[in-house]
Amino acid sequence: MASTWATVIGSGVFHGVNPAMGWLFAAALGLQRGSRKAMLLALPPIAVGHAASVLLVMTSAIAFGVFVQTSHLRVAMGAVLIVWAAYHHFYGHRHRVRVGMTAGFIGLALWSAAMATMHGAGLMLIPALLPVCGGASAAAASASVASASIASGAAASILPASLQMVGQMTALHTVVTLVTEAAIAFAAYEYLGLGMLRRGWINFDWLWCGALTVTGVLLIVMG
Repeated sequence: MASTWATVIGSGVFHGVNPAMGWLFAAALGLQRGSRKAMLLALPPIAVGHAASVLLVMTSAIAFGVFVQTSHLRVAMGAVLIVWAAYHHFYGHRHRVRVGMTAGFIGLALWSAAMATMHGAGLMLIPALLPVCGGASAAAASASVASASIASGAAASILPASLQMVGQMTALHTVVTLVTEAAIAFAAYEYLGLGMLRRGWINFDWLWCGALTVTGVLLIVMG
């Protein structure tokens, strides 16, 4: 499971560094209001929205994995990642979610959830879920050899443990993302300003689409 947790932590850092995931909005809000407090208060709802989106995708994947063989799940999830990367590259810029600088807690959380969903943040964590999905799928498949009722019981017994693992992954991922966002937002607010995006920040849209595509290809090849 070491690689699973490394993926969860690494993706948390990657999501936190991406301006589209929230630190840019928090820093801009603080600078616009001239308040460090406003910048800090914007981060928790952004984290909540991000976590909600990731949790929804991951729990859906777990439920799907209980009834689908692991090899089929890898190919299906790999294809979804590649298609999502292509969509985001060609059409993602047309669907920006606009939120004013007067947004409250709920508005920020909804905006963050929408951004994370449209960028496929939860989908990027699918590889970390495959050991969990694979175990659930294998147990359900072996139980189905005996009878449908036993298979149903096996799935019901596996789901709670799998969902608990998903909750732990989501919590750790969200904490890492929040800490990363807070550090960058603080640096932008106190020292660097938003001009650093023009001076030396990398194009995260390209990097994000590339990461989704590479992950999808690896899932299909390994499947």
